[in-house]
Amino acid sequence: MKKTTFLIVGKHAVTEALKNPKRKIEKVFVTEDALKNLNRQNQSSNLLKGINVFYKSRRELDNLCGRDEIAHQGLVAEVEQLEEISLKDFVKEAGKENINFLALEEVTDPRNIGSIIRSAASFNIDGIIVKDRSYPSKSKLLYRSASGGAEHMNIFKESNINTSLKYLKSQNFWISAFDVSGKKDFTEHKWPGRNVLLFGSEGFGLKHQTLKHSDFRFKISISKNVESLNISNTVSIVCHHINHILKKKT
Repeated sequence: MKKTTFLIVGKHAVTEALKNPKRKIEKVFVTEDALKNLNRQNQSSNLLKGINVFYKSRRELDNLCGRDEIAHQGLVAEVEQLEEISLKDFVKEAGKENINFLALEEVTDPRNIGSIIRSAASFNIDGIIVKDRSYPSKSKLLYRSASGGAEHMNIFKESNINTSLKYLKSQNFWISAFDVSGKKDFTEHKWPGRNVLLFGSEGFGLKHQTLKHSDFRFKISISKNVESLNISNTVSIVCHHINHILKKKT
């Protein structure tokens, strides 16, 4: 049975999808200038081999993107979803002591999620746990914001975040919540073994029931002149720090 397709846009998102052998691409819509740039920047590989390519004007690509008003940079691709591995299968097959996941509760803005995926991929996070019903898996904004990072990140779409956290605790994961109730600065922690980094929505934070599953509650120390950080900035800071800590250990 053929899978449904959707559009992704932008130079980095489309280029990384073309480089990913696991990504099924039905069509690529491209301007002549964008095609020249794509070929010049990837001279060692024929990224469009076997792909149905359609030349379009910028205005035609604007219309293809609809009301989203996304900067497509002359490249749009029609793709299928990647094959997914379940959270439990990944944990069983990982075969390593240090695993770091992100878990997002009620984070629904495609731009924020895309930026989080980009940071997670940049700083070697093993996967992101999201709630299936609230994850915009076919959002052009998400893929554009992820800037190609979606091709390098495991996304675990779970029906219930709390059930997933219970399972991970049984598999020796530490659950670390980043919340306004946190008292300890996260940089004071050693980050051993297996970790789940738990983040809630900007408006409401983490739910009380979800916080019950946390082993630690952390904060990020910022200037008193600023109330808070954007969720994607927060995640980026945390992921960078933990990646730095793990690199020092190896």
